Amino acid sequence: MEGNFELNMDEYLPLRDVVFQTLRKAILTGELKPGERLMEIHLAEKIGVSRTPIREAIRKLELEGLVMNVPRKGAQVAEISQKGLRDVLEVRRALDSFCAELACERIAEDEKKALKEACTAFEEAVQTKDATIIAKADVNFHDIIIGATGNERIVALINNLAEQMYRYRFEYIKDEANHPKLIAEHRMLVDAITSGDGEKARAVAREHIDNQEISILKQLEVVK
Repeated sequence: MEGNFELNMDEYLPLRDVVFQTLRKAILTGELKPGERLMEIHLAEKIGVSRTPIREAIRKLELEGLVMNVPRKGAQVAEISQKGLRDVLEVRRALDSFCAELACERIAEDEKKALKEACTAFEEAVQTKDATIIAKADVNFHDIIIGATGNERIVALINNLAEQMYRYRFEYIKDEANHPKLIAEHRMLVDAITSGDGEKARAVAREHIDNQEISILKQLEVVK
């Protein structure tokens, strides 16, 4: 754990939330590596805050599945396991494919426009080569599809799982070799949904997650 973390101060957020976002980003970008111990006093010194917001942030990260408490070792960054990956993507595959199919039936004209704009925004984000910016644009794209279902229960369910899904999405997006495929699949989703082709939309959404799983599993094999 070298150097200091830079706090992205936001006058509208409490310090504990700023610390949480800082540590969360460090984990997602790999600055804090899987298996690395999170010692409150060291993190407090690196970030320049007291131990209280560090402790609160670690608890919140544990709820998201990004941190785990190990007996006699304390808090550490959670490993990215094949089982964890498959469990999360199994849920996302089912939800995303269902949402894509349902959106075909229910999407409004203004949502079609928003989806096309989000697709373009994602492609522009890819040009920045900044994984954080790309991931945000990707989330926005998929959120429009989810919202187009008009089903508040589905939206709430996916929001509850969003943070657990985000880590795997980020791992996939970090690899620039996946970007052309992501762009192509987003375009296919837009075409299928805006034309009302539910069968195609469902198939593309499933393939979208299948490719993510294959890519990350390969990354995990390389790390071993």
